[in-house]
Amino acid sequence: MHPTFRCVTATIMAVGSLLWAASPGAGETQGDRPYEPTWESLTKHPDPKWFADARFGIYFHWGVYSVPAYSSEWYSRNMYIGGHPANKHHLEKHGPLSRFGYKDFIPMFKAEKFDPDEWAALFKKAGAQFAGPVAEHADGFAMWDSKISKWNATNMGPKRDIVGAMEKAIRKQDMKFITTFHHQWLWAWYPTYDKTCDASNPEYADLYGPFVPKGGFSKPEPDPAFCERWEAKVKEVIDKYQPDLIWFDSRLNTIHEPYRKDLLAYYYNQGAKWGREVGVTYKGKDLPVGAGIVDLERGRMSGLTEYAWLNDDSIDWKSWCDIQDADYKSADRLVDGLVDIVSKNGNLLLNIPPKANGEIPQPVKERLLEMGAWLAVNGEAIYGTRPWEIFGEGPTKVKEGSFGEQKIGDFTAADIRFTTKGNALYAICLDWPGKELKITSINSTNPLLAKEKIASIRMLGADKHLEWSLDGDGLRIVTPERGNGKYAFTFKIALK
Repeated sequence: MHPTFRCVTATIMAVGSLLWAASPGAGETQGDRPYEPTWESLTKHPDPKWFADARFGIYFHWGVYSVPAYSSEWYSRNMYIGGHPANKHHLEKHGPLSRFGYKDFIPMFKAEKFDPDEWAALFKKAGAQFAGPVAEHADGFAMWDSKISKWNATNMGPKRDIVGAMEKAIRKQDMKFITTFHHQWLWAWYPTYDKTCDASNPEYADLYGPFVPKGGFSKPEPDPAFCERWEAKVKEVIDKYQPDLIWFDSRLNTIHEPYRKDLLAYYYNQGAKWGREVGVTYKGKDLPVGAGIVDLERGRMSGLTEYAWLNDDSIDWKSWCDIQDADYKSADRLVDGLVDIVSKNGNLLLNIPPKANGEIPQPVKERLLEMGAWLAVNGEAIYGTRPWEIFGEGPTKVKEGSFGEQKIGDFTAADIRFTTKGNALYAICLDWPGKELKITSINSTNPLLAKEKIASIRMLGADKHLEWSLDGDGLRIVTPERGNGKYAFTFKIALK
């Protein structure tokens, strides 16, 4: 459930009006009572406490669509749409769809260089606190050892239980394990009505989905059999791998309400049985407020929220899976985004795109390790933190909502974000401020931040205490040598 905010006035909160997430129902835990398949019951499920502290996670779009590595992870659908660039590419390279359909990429998805322990170790070095795979994308190919569908990675392609291998490797690194599901999109994803292509062959219905008349994709109304199969797949993953968080892509609301209610009640009750705090994410209005954690795809909140939220974004500006002409975001952009999200009570779930053979592209590795190096110095201002009374200050505006990332400019030294923990207020400057940092939001007119309340100020990564002054115009800090610091710079204001 979305936590509510309450002011904490204990002495350690001299920061003032520190907003502290607390679940409704004092003392309530996830295992207090069973959950019923009703929204009234499910909206009382509290968010996992670990989620509020974790702040940064990694997942990956990796599957059969990684073989063509063209355009995006929607290749499986777009290759069947006449005139689409993916269709033209497919016809030129692989021939008619009646002879070479999406299913024919599966034997080419060998994942011969896949090393789950290497991947998990990289995620850990990057600073991630939770991680996991896309369990099934819209293409209908399951990445786990499934008894429900033969079209899975254990039977075909890699002939390995990818979800199971990653679950073991991620838990070995002491990270929370997550799985993501997109398979509600499978309804009418493929042109099963088109007799000129392989998608219409009933022999492949377990992969391509049931017959849906032309036009069904724009008005998805899955039948009960589809909803039952959709739910059964998620339950199978729940029972086999006990994920700590389940992430759902959009269109979850196309699954009939009784199946969504039943699934959430099942998962929340299983979590209680395991003695593990679990959570579910959703987009838009796919679930009622409070039934899970709201997620913004490629977008952020413009301001501070009273509830925990998630931003899922890809490291590639253009695609979620590996493509031949990738355009990766800079480590600077990724760090600044993480800081901005955390200052507003959010978490970042960053997607990376492995190659079909199981390699993680070198530029992706480099960016993840850069993030890890930054977090090794500045992580105390990210992990386990809570928002301040405001999220920050500065000229750069954030357009709120999904798919707004492209409209956010690069942050500057005038953009500052705040987080808090214990008796510390962290001011994170999103570029090097020069010889002096001025923070106008912290000034002598705030009685909880009067001069006598500040014990010391230092920059994380530098040992010495810094000179500072405070008046009605703001807090001025004489900065130390820049040193080897990169990207954002954290100033820890210790309070008495």
